[in-house]
Amino acid sequence: MTLTASPLARALRRAALVLLPVVLAACGGSGDDEGGGAADCSVASRQVWLRDYMADWYFWYRISPRPDPSGYASLDSYFDALLYTGTSTDFPADRWSYFDSTEDFNRFYGEGRTLGYGVSVAGFEVEGAPDQPLYVRAVEPQSDAAARGVVRGDEIVSINGVVAAALINDGSFSVLTAANAGQTMTLVLRRDGATRTVTVTATEYALTPVPTSSVVTTAGGRKLGYVVVKDMISQVGTPLAQAFAGFASAGVDEVVLDLRYNGGGLVSVATTVGSYVAGSAKSGQTFASLLYNDRHGDQNQSFRFQSPASAAGVARVFVLVGPRTCSASEQVINGLRGVGVEVIAIGDTSCGKPVGFLPQDDGCGRTYSVVNFESVNARYEGRYFEGFAPTCAVAEDFTQPLGAAGEPLLAAAANYADSGACPAVAGVRALSVPRSGWRKPEPGERRGMIAR
Repeated sequence: MTLTASPLARALRRAALVLLPVVLAACGGSGDDEGGGAADCSVASRQVWLRDYMADWYFWYRISPRPDPSGYASLDSYFDALLYTGTSTDFPADRWSYFDSTEDFNRFYGEGRTLGYGVSVAGFEVEGAPDQPLYVRAVEPQSDAAARGVVRGDEIVSINGVVAAALINDGSFSVLTAANAGQTMTLVLRRDGATRTVTVTATEYALTPVPTSSVVTTAGGRKLGYVVVKDMISQVGTPLAQAFAGFASAGVDEVVLDLRYNGGGLVSVATTVGSYVAGSAKSGQTFASLLYNDRHGDQNQSFRFQSPASAAGVARVFVLVGPRTCSASEQVINGLRGVGVEVIAIGDTSCGKPVGFLPQDDGCGRTYSVVNFESVNARYEGRYFEGFAPTCAVAEDFTQPLGAAGEPLLAAAANYADSGACPAVAGVRALSVPRSGWRKPEPGERRGMIAR
């Protein structure tokens, strides 16, 4: 559900056994003051540390299971057993908490780098439909796949000898995940009727969090500043500033913010993205407030809109969304709506993750991102667990490059900018049944709302 100011108060009263009422404070949250990592790196010690950490910092610590660790042979099985199971009507079961290697976590969120092949597929869209084509939906520009000419819109015939229909039936697409640098993957691809074989190598490469930006002129003569933001990491800063400086120079009338593949990241970066849209008129107003459990109400914090140079300061923004729009990228939609910016969402339903993390290293090479807080906007709206439904439901065409005039989501935004209505034109088809928000992450996806 989505909570507004007075319903939020009622909901908090209903949830009194879950969370005691909390008071917002403008102070920073940190997972570092809970006492460090495990005493040693034995399974038993790490299980005890995890139990104690979650009993203190877990958002649902009051109503989550508390099994004795002695009944679990592995750390992973014990972690699963500690997760909140959905016993309160106010919150669904925890489907968001996860763990990662500390090396991978720091590489991604700190260095802005990752390890892999650099290929993402349109798996959600063909779920349960092995007769449908499986397309490459995105390629990381600095990856080996990009260097070898793999592009969005390539149809996958097979990967490592496994045909596309079998990959779709399996649904995990785990073959796209590399365990080590130097590992190879063989793709058979089809484009324009021609088939080719490409072998790509897993490497560590720099992410490109703002892969595309341009100024698009609509049929009606309006100028749209179009920008893709893929990852909410600190490396967004420079290319995002450059994109909006270009928009200012071109005198754009509207902004199209493409978050369809943005799984989130740092709340501070989401705040910056929202600030470029909202402009100086909203500076100092609340973008998002993070509400912790009653043990850590003193950690509650608010992130506020800034006034970056070349901010657009628009009253209305088009946001391109889909099931991969998650966490801190959904926070942008919620934050803008909270201060009165009209958000026209185009695409498919977002993932539905209004909760976030203070990632914690266990001292043994693993970082836990468990739900520590929920996020609300300036009007105390939150709990959008079903995701944000699109204003205009539009299906993707993966054969169209992002930013191309004929790409359906961007074309729908241009049509709306001219007409004030969702399009009903050839080549821009509506989804017959918009999906519910949450889908299990695909390989390489990170879904984060991290309190820094």
